[in-house]
Amino acid sequence: MALRFLKKKSEFAFKLERILGFYPKHITLYRQALTHKSIMAVSNKPRYESNERLEFLGDSVISTVISSYVFKKFPYKDEGFLTQTRSKLVNRNFLNELSLKLGVNELVDSYQVNDSKMILGDALEALIGAIYLDKGFKKAEKFIITKMLESVSIDDVLEMETDFKSQTIHYVQKGKHKMEFETEEFEASNKKYYQTKLFIDNQLVGIGEAPNKKLAANLACEQFIRENFKKE
Repeated sequence: MALRFLKKKSEFAFKLERILGFYPKHITLYRQALTHKSIMAVSNKPRYESNERLEFLGDSVISTVISSYVFKKFPYKDEGFLTQTRSKLVNRNFLNELSLKLGVNELVDSYQVNDSKMILGDALEALIGAIYLDKGFKKAEKFIITKMLESVSIDDVLEMETDFKSQTIHYVQKGKHKMEFETEEFEASNKKYYQTKLFIDNQLVGIGEAPNKKLAANLACEQFIRENFKKE
């Protein structure tokens, strides 16, 4: 039993080091960062042992680093541009995709989550919270810049549209169409989620699921926009 545990721990540490680019000092912090709260219900552990607290911390660290990064990268841009750029770089869908690209999904420990991709961005934030506690701000800053910001094209990110609801409203108003949303609340892993259906001219054209109504509506609009107005 002991040998199996050590082998599993070694494998976890190996994969973690590959993602981080350095060997962690306090590996228990990273295990917590990659433990979704759904595990608490089946393991009888207190909820504070999940990654939620580290997610809170990591979110603040990311915001600070990215704010500084865009401020220095675009010295002649105004506050509105900087705010919009930061918003796109901390966008939930962007973090989910980036987390998947880094391989964080291979280490996340969760139980019966309906949309496992949805929790990856949270895990990435928690991972950065763990780096901050384990190695300090400078190490967390280096990870965010090298592994997150420099691994993508900022120009592509700037072109990325995130407010799909506004685009949909513009389309509807221009063409004098009728638009309606239907939203239902459901629960997954002891957390509230919302499913929003978008109807245009009484036809279902998009469905979005998210932890809040605003994001669910935007995701429904995103599905409509992407499926009907794809760039050639």
